[in-house]
Amino acid sequence: MGELAALATALCWVGSALFFSDAGARVGSLPVNLLRLLVGFVLLGALTTITRGAPLPLDASSHAWLWLSLSGLVGFTFGDLCLFRAFVDLGPRLSTLVMSLAPPVAALCGFLFLGERLDAFDLFAMTVTLGGVAIAVVARPKITTPMPHRARGLGLAVLGAIGQGVGLVLSKHGMGDYDAFASTQIRVIAGALGFAVVFTFARTWPRVRAATKDRAAMRSMTLGAIAGPFLGVSLSLLAVRHTETGVAAALMATTPVLILPFAVIVKKERVPLAGYVGAFVAIVGVALLMTR
Repeated sequence: MGELAALATALCWVGSALFFSDAGARVGSLPVNLLRLLVGFVLLGALTTITRGAPLPLDASSHAWLWLSLSGLVGFTFGDLCLFRAFVDLGPRLSTLVMSLAPPVAALCGFLFLGERLDAFDLFAMTVTLGGVAIAVVARPKITTPMPHRARGLGLAVLGAIGQGVGLVLSKHGMGDYDAFASTQIRVIAGALGFAVVFTFARTWPRVRAATKDRAAMRSMTLGAIAGPFLGVSLSLLAVRHTETGVAAALMATTPVLILPFAVIVKKERVPLAGYVGAFVAIVGVALLMTR
């Protein structure tokens, strides 16, 4: 179940990337960061009302609230702030490549913090998967626009990968046997509060209010929130519950490969041969992880 949930998460990330990209192009990435969490919170509350009879995770233990809130701050607020800024400074191609550091970070933190162990076959399969992802990402058409803040973007992308990897481990530690969707709700609450603090200091609230008046952007953002904070994040917690954090993170990192058909069919991008080679290598790695 863990491996299947991780692959489903990667598919959800494909949808959220496409929808958030459209919304961000219209109103900017910062407002989308907060609004997607608010929409995700409402959807999660509606679901948990049906499945658990409670719209809020008030029955969670103090242990769950502490560690899941910390995970939300590290993964959503810190990690996503760094990543979205890296998209601007470094570009999406190289930023996505650097984000492939998240699975090794998750595996190392899982080993140090949770006592998880990976054997030689696991490490080999993870290497094959991430190697294929790296080939596919590097093979995309190069960006010709100048990047005056390339070094800063690289540093932010690394910090984003660390935030994602550490956030996964903290989620697994805090969730335990608690409901995955209610656990996601705690993470979303903490992440939204973190963004609220950042926006207050950065005086970004007028941009958020303006974004809510753009119907097309709100439609794309809502669909992205369904694929991302609602389904994707919840499935990622199911994944780390049922398998090692590093393995789950490696499977989730296949999003750049899974998005290739959409790039070719929908965006009409021309993908070089190396892109397909990388996709094949990543699929081989996924098959190895699935048969472990």
